[in-house]
Amino acid sequence: QVQLVESGGGLAQPGGSLRLSCAASRSGFSIYGMGWYRQAPGKQRELVATITSSGSTSYADSVKGRFTISRDNAKNTVYLQMNSLKPEDTAVYYCYADTKYTTEWGQGTQVTVSS
Repeated sequence: QVQLVESGGGLAQPGGSLRLSCAASRSGFSIYGMGWYRQAPGKQRELVATITSSGSTSYADSVKGRFTISRDNAKNTVYLQMNSLKPEDTAVYYCYADTKYTTEWGQGTQVTVSS
């Protein structure tokens, strides 16, 4: 079983930046796609960004040009660099990792964008 530990959330001002990290514990299973979802209060969970094991990325339209996803395969870690933050980016951010058999989730980290 893969366990994911997130870090890096917190409070940022509009226009500011935050960097999220998500480290996957080694389990013997290969990790394929990784990425981030977010869920704001009263809203459905939204896919933010994905990255394949070879580094191909995709983004939600709402974050294109502002967020950058990356990963370090040697460390089984995925990152989300968030720039030009907006109040509407406020949400709990969840990372995920796809193995051959399952999709594993992190515990979530709160990101609040407010002045």
